[in-house]
Amino acid sequence: MKHEETYRVYYEDVDLAGIVYYANYLRFIERARSDMLRDHGINQSELRNHHGIVFVVRRVSADYISPLKFDDLATVKTEIIHLTPVRIEMNQILLVRQKRLFEAKITLACTDLNGNLIKMPNEIFKRLKPEPEQNG
Repeated sequence: MKHEETYRVYYEDVDLAGIVYYANYLRFIERARSDMLRDHGINQSELRNHHGIVFVVRRVSADYISPLKFDDLATVKTEIIHLTPVRIEMNQILLVRQKRLFEAKITLACTDLNGNLIKMPNEIFKRLKPEPEQNG
């Protein structure tokens, strides 16, 4: 599954020099992950409130390549690269005008509200399953 979202950088995201604070890159990619789920019919509030299931970040590996600045339009590309009933691995790339500024590999775990690993519902798993490559 692939997804793309674009976000504007505001004053709340930057330091006095107009550069995005390093931790805020994670906020942009978190928004993109949440928007990807929502766009594929997965309501995280409903998943939590009705099924007692949440997706939590287990691992982040990030590379800061070039600074993101105030008023930039940042595009975040998200791709699920591996999926199991309890884990989602994805690559996320943040670009401005097609220039790669940041990339991260994220591992999410599916847990109950006490933090115990739990299998995601089959209908959620099917929605997240990467589409097969098309030949031709």
